[in-house]
Amino acid sequence: MVLVFLGLIILAISLTIRRPAPGSPFGQFGRIGRFVGFGLIVLGLLSACFVQISPGTVGVQTLFGKVQPGILTEGLNLVNPLVEVIHFDIRTQNYTMSGVHDESQRMGDDAIRVLSSDGLEVVIDLTALFRVVPEKAPDILRTIGQGYRDVIVRPLVRTKIRDYAAYYDAVSLYSTKRDEFQQRLSDAIEKDFKERGLILEQVLIRNINLPPSVKAAIEAKINAEQEAQKMKFILDKERQEAERKRVEAQGIADYQRILTASLTDKLLQYEQIKVQRELAASPNAKIVIMGSGKTAPILINQ
Repeated sequence: MVLVFLGLIILAISLTIRRPAPGSPFGQFGRIGRFVGFGLIVLGLLSACFVQISPGTVGVQTLFGKVQPGILTEGLNLVNPLVEVIHFDIRTQNYTMSGVHDESQRMGDDAIRVLSSDGLEVVIDLTALFRVVPEKAPDILRTIGQGYRDVIVRPLVRTKIRDYAAYYDAVSLYSTKRDEFQQRLSDAIEKDFKERGLILEQVLIRNINLPPSVKAAIEAKINAEQEAQKMKFILDKERQEAERKRVEAQGIADYQRILTASLTDKLLQYEQIKVQRELAASPNAKIVIMGSGKTAPILINQ
């Protein structure tokens, strides 16, 4: 609309000097000014009739302060030249509240301090991932405005996390109930976001800080449990080793018992003959001395 206003100014000036004095140079300027002003007005109106919407955004039209129904999607859109188009980001956005200086949306310590069911102060860092429902952008502009992050997202998330943290003790929040707490919190925030034209994608609990004394007690308990698990593992291993040795000894005893029961005089004499044959096949000279018995000593020289 800048071209339209500029054209109107030039046209107004040219009309004021429409009838200059005879021989005045302003006569020619007046004629040219009228053409230029009219051309700028036409060009400005034509350009104002087209609005380009970038990818990942939608446009909401307002005419003299009144929000118009419907939205403008990405690309080139034909609109009333008198409307104002306000762009809404419909991509995934994040809002972080953290105690780290340069991580949160606000400078300084922006972590959420809550009281657990046992009366201890717990400090929580959290990130909420959300996006705007495209069709709800006109309603958001009408009822909330473009500052919905500070009007809705921030206070609602901080309130819900304080409400639900009161159901858990500090140790449970830090360890066993963390996932359950995150899921309950996500369900509650998602419901309230939906009523206001926002979609909650995920709630990420980044960190939970406990008072130093409680944290030290938890770490000591965890270390004790780990030592107990280690000792249990060692005892189980020793039991398994003892069982292995018992089974091995039983096997050896069974072998010896079976072998002793199967050894007879004839079997021993047969094994003796086999050994003598193997010795006789050897190329070296040898002397075989047998014990006293039914078989006389044998001397083999080769």
